[in-house]
Amino acid sequence: MLIQLAPISLLIAAACANTEKVIFLGPPALIPSAHPNVDILTPSNSTIRTHLEAQFPNAELPHGKATWFVLDELTEGQRYEVRQPTAFRIATYDVPTVFKTPDLISELSEYAWSRRSPKGDNESQGKSATGSEASSSKKRKASVLFLQILAAADYYTTNETLMRDVPPVYVDIILDPFVFNVLPRSLVPTVGYIVVVAIASWFISRYISIWIRNAAAETIREKKTQ
Repeated sequence: MLIQLAPISLLIAAACANTEKVIFLGPPALIPSAHPNVDILTPSNSTIRTHLEAQFPNAELPHGKATWFVLDELTEGQRYEVRQPTAFRIATYDVPTVFKTPDLISELSEYAWSRRSPKGDNESQGKSATGSEASSSKKRKASVLFLQILAAADYYTTNETLMRDVPPVYVDIILDPFVFNVLPRSLVPTVGYIVVVAIASWFISRYISIWIRNAAAETIREKKTQ
């Protein structure tokens, strides 16, 4: 049984091989002020397909350009995972930390302001809410975190245009709650399938083994009677 369950670890390792992620616990609930104009991830709307503005590292931005999100409707003490399919730096901050850190609040404000468009365009796709939509709801206690992704370009090309203007990187940002704080929700079907196959294989192999032993015993009895 243990040998048959071994592929679980291999699947998990393969799934995470090219993915940057952060694992965290839902913070204590508080009454947040209106969210800034950024995309929002929640357990019910857990995926955003968007583009990250990347930039070559420099003295002012040593780790690249920042993109911000809000993680809302979390459960205090529950384990979560946020992942995205690049090697960009990713980090979470609670609300008090962001508002007490000048560099973080300045960076967040600058990013939120840059998203304002006179045409009301929304650069993200999917079912995610935005800060402006969330601000219209009445005040409530909520477990909230800020998510920061630092996108740094790390390529070199003889194309001067690409070296001067880094193209955006399209990614899926996924918020994945843990089931019983043990296993990411997205892996539950895969693990369940593997467990069912392993159990079925054990019963089938046991049946075949019994059939082979009975056949061998029958052959021995026939030889003795001859």
